[in-house]
Amino acid sequence: MPTSQSRSRARNVLNRPEFMSLHHQPVRATETRSSTRRPSYKGQGQVQGGEAQQDAAENCRERKEFPEEDCMQLNPSFKGIAINSLLAIDISLSKRLGVCARTTSSWGSMRAVVNLLALTGHGIPWIFGTIVCLTRSNTLAGQEVLVNLLLALLLDIMTVAGIQKLVKRKGPYEMSPSFLDYIAMDVYSFPAAHASRAVMVAKFLLAHLVLAVPLRILLVLWAVLVGMSRVLLGRHHLSDVGCGFALGFLHYTLVEMVWLPSSTCQTLISISTLNWSPFY
Repeated sequence: MPTSQSRSRARNVLNRPEFMSLHHQPVRATETRSSTRRPSYKGQGQVQGGEAQQDAAENCRERKEFPEEDCMQLNPSFKGIAINSLLAIDISLSKRLGVCARTTSSWGSMRAVVNLLALTGHGIPWIFGTIVCLTRSNTLAGQEVLVNLLLALLLDIMTVAGIQKLVKRKGPYEMSPSFLDYIAMDVYSFPAAHASRAVMVAKFLLAHLVLAVPLRILLVLWAVLVGMSRVLLGRHHLSDVGCGFALGFLHYTLVEMVWLPSSTCQTLISISTLNWSPFY
């Protein structure tokens, strides 16, 4: 009896994993668990495993489709909160002020008058009118002022069109641009081209024309109303008009810095009219 007990103890010790032969690999825990499962639960386990794989694949797709920038930030910075709040206020106020955006709006009956006011700040009428005045001007001083005004208008149109192409911000009501807007490349909302042009022209005329005080006040009031008319029509946000005012003042400053003298203006007029007499 003692010998049989000692043999059974030796067998139990040899059955431990560290004493097992290298030719007999230990059975994995997953295999033992799967083998001990009942046959009726095999199909259910496979279904659950397939659902888990599908969920994992969908999560990976969502991570690939949505970059980290589009995900919600749990701890946004104070700067981000301030900028988002200002943008939300800007959009809300711009939509409330769009009282002439449609004929069914609260001020829909005034839409034609507001459109006419906005047309006075369009680039095409100003360029065409400046060219007509330049062809009928007989003084060197008048031609000098008109040539510089024409260059300022071209600079304003090209600069605003370039910024709008880069930003590509839509208006508060996302209206389609008119035919004249496509010609002047005033397709997007930021910055407001009419506001920029109105401020630049008003500042230019105030600096180079002798006007009475009432006319000077009316000119400043016209520039402000042209910018606000685009907000009333639902074409631009308030921030677009504000940046347009600042950009127009910048354009006037640049034109004053690179002001073309009378001799250069006469040369440009001669080239444009194919009159080469100044070169002989």
